[in-house]
Amino acid sequence: MKRCFDVSIALSSILLFILPIGLIALIVKLSSPGPALYWSERVGRNNSVFRMPKFRTMRIDTPAVATHLLSDPAAYLTPIGSFLRRSSLDELPQLWSILKGDMSFVGPRPALFNQDDLIALRTAHGVHELIPGLTGWAQVNGRDELPIPEKVKLDVEYQKRQSFWFDLWILWLTFLKVIHRDGISH
Repeated sequence: MKRCFDVSIALSSILLFILPIGLIALIVKLSSPGPALYWSERVGRNNSVFRMPKFRTMRIDTPAVATHLLSDPAAYLTPIGSFLRRSSLDELPQLWSILKGDMSFVGPRPALFNQDDLIALRTAHGVHELIPGLTGWAQVNGRDELPIPEKVKLDVEYQKRQSFWFDLWILWLTFLKVIHRDGISH
């Protein structure tokens, strides 16, 4: 049921947002050198690596590390990068990853390939068996602000409570967070 929900909502969302997606891609391309999309290597289900697209919000010379590890993340933002991040519009291309089955709408956010501490802790708690999500229980409970052990604790709680209704609740809370721009640090 979850996969059918993911595919139907992803297809509907792509059709609904096709014009904004095209417009954002054009603005990203015209506002800074480089491609419109950034393909990030992420860790998926069972620790398999996949390539996840996002609209590029950082300059092409930005080191491939988690944003919070940069000494001055704002120095690397493109002219519209901050807006795309605050509005979460940079996440729209991940609908492709949902259609492919690399991601779901709800699950633990996929770790960067080099976030060894997060990957190890998730593996130790069995969270690596879940399909990563566009949003998740940790995202609606702190997003960028949470330390890794707290994220994994919330991922484990999600794993135990996982259901269609809980996923819908998380999607609703995500919508509210995006509207209020809560928990976004960069």
